[in-house]
Amino acid sequence: MKTWKKLILVACVLTMLIPAFGCSEEGPMEKAGKQLDQAADDAADAAKKVFE
Repeated sequence: MKTWKKLILVACVLTMLIPAFGCSEEGPMEKAGKQLDQAADDAADAAKKVFE
């Protein structure tokens, strides 16, 4: 029974470490999202300049 407990413990630890060492590169959707955020920020700045 001790062996099973150790295996379960190791599996749980590895499962919790997967997100920490996930993809280091940005995917296409993440890049597109950042571009949309930048465009929204630029539009907000332009709107502020117009109404000053």
